[in-house]
Amino acid sequence: MKVIVTAATTGEWMPSFLDIDSLYTHNSDRLKVVFHQSGVGMLSTAVSVTRLIYEEKPDLIIQAGIAGTYNPKTALGKVFVVNEENLGDTGVEEENKWKDIFDLKLEKSSYHPFEKRKLPNQWLKKYNLLKLPVANGITVNEISTNPERIQQLVKKYNATLESMEGAALHYVCREMNVPFLQIRSVSNVVGERDKTNWLLKESIENLNKTLLLLINKLYKLK
Repeated sequence: MKVIVTAATTGEWMPSFLDIDSLYTHNSDRLKVVFHQSGVGMLSTAVSVTRLIYEEKPDLIIQAGIAGTYNPKTALGKVFVVNEENLGDTGVEEENKWKDIFDLKLEKSSYHPFEKRKLPNQWLKKYNLLKLPVANGITVNEISTNPERIQQLVKKYNATLESMEGAALHYVCREMNVPFLQIRSVSNVVGERDKTNWLLKESIENLNKTLLLLINKLYKLK
């Protein structure tokens, strides 16, 4: 089985890369793990993941990263697996109302790879081997800081997490029929730009502990 671990930055998976030899899985006959940096944002992620699929022919792609939460009650450092992704800044704002490509009738709500305006992970049940808590995500190219826009997104999509790459992974892998997982550790509340209030170090530590546990589970799969 070939597994690719991808993230926007190397810092998000570097602890796992350094520790993975302790799991004797890096290049075993049973499981090969490749680490990959996609770059930040939907555009670079879509291109690099597509190239990975053609060149590496993976059996599973795991996108690992930190994320913001729209729910201030969510514990910072908590790790989720994402089910449904939403496009959070592809559209237009008119009369203080956010309209996405489906509202504008630029895309059909269930035209592949979308299902009812969303990008769900149909492989989640099979590969959520750690039974991680499930959350829905919103992907943006511009990090949300405006309180009004944040409320618009929360109301419209009923999601918990915000990232800059998740929807690109879901879109490409659904389009190309490649199993995937998106794992996110919560580093901050969306809109909070004072990074002294973020939990970056602990979030990355928790993310990589989870990632190594998952890789070990994959190694033991028959």
